[in-house]
Amino acid sequence: MKTFSVFIAAAVFLINIIYLNPAAADIYMRVGKNGTVHFSNVPVSSGYNLYMRTEGNGGNNLNNYGHILYKNIILKASKKYNVSPKLIEAVIKAESGFNIKAVSDKGAEGLMQLMPQTQRTLDVTDPFNPSQNIYGGTEYLKSLIAKYRGNLPLALAAYNAGSKAVKKYGGIPPYDETRNYVNEVMEYYKENK
Repeated sequence: MKTFSVFIAAAVFLINIIYLNPAAADIYMRVGKNGTVHFSNVPVSSGYNLYMRTEGNGGNNLNNYGHILYKNIILKASKKYNVSPKLIEAVIKAESGFNIKAVSDKGAEGLMQLMPQTQRTLDVTDPFNPSQNIYGGTEYLKSLIAKYRGNLPLALAAYNAGSKAVKKYGGIPPYDETRNYVNEVMEYYKENK
C-alpha cells in the first residue's frame, strides 16, 4: 500500500510539473532514511539522482517568472537590509527555484527556505507569504554577512548548514550539500551581478 501511495504522489507531482507548468525542469529523486521519497528540481545533496529529464530550457522560464513576480519585494528587502538584490535572487533560485510552497525534507519552508526556529527569531508568521519570507530571509542573510565580515561564501555556508557547523570546521563545512549550495549561489550571483 505504501508503494502504491508513493507511486500516486509521484504521478500527481509529475503531472503538475509537466502539464501545469509551462517551464520545463529536470526532476530529481531521493529516498530518505525512513523510506519517504523526495522529489526536487534543485538537487542540493549527493543523495538525489536524476528521476526524469523534461524537454525545454531547464526551467529558465520559471526562474525568470519568479524573478519578475517577486521583483518588487526583493528590491524593497534589498534596500531595507542593504543586501544586493542579485544575491537575494541567487539564494531564492538555489533554495527553492522561486517556488513559494517549497518545503525541504529538513523542514525549511518557502522561497528562502527558512527553518521554523529561524522563522520564530525573525517574526515570520507565514513562511509561504512571499513578503514575509523574503524579508525574513534577507534579514537573516544580512546578519550572517555581517557576522562573517562580508565573506559571502562563509555567510552562505552558515545560511545552509548553520553557524555552528561553520565554527566547528573553521570555514565551509565538508558537506557535499553545503559546498554545492555555496558554489551554486555564487555562480548565479556572479552571472547576474
